[in-house]
Amino acid sequence: MPPRPLVDHRIYTIRLRKMNEFIEVFDRLAMPVLLRTLGHPLGFYVSHVGPLNQFVHLWAYEDLADYERRCRARDTHPDFPAYLAASEHLILSQETRLIRAVDLSNLKPQP
Repeated sequence: MPPRPLVDHRIYTIRLRKMNEFIEVFDRLAMPVLLRTLGHPLGFYVSHVGPLNQFVHLWAYEDLADYERRCRARDTHPDFPAYLAASEHLILSQETRLIRAVDLSNLKPQP
């Protein structure tokens, strides 16, 4: 399957010493909803150098319409508010970036 060209690069900054609690809440309450509405993620990461206490996840989409449709399904899922309520005190900030894939296969080395 070819890679999807649009990626949601999401960064949550978690309260100091609360990462394990956040991950437990995310796995228990968010993941069942996300798997049903967004599909399978590209991956999950935590920061170790640079800004710390950050939880990063990546989700791929065909295009902006696909992103909006699946996010709407997530946001209106009846079980999603339970995750939002349980994680609210653990999250300091959230960044959401939509990044596009770049095809570099046609680039030629510069002399």
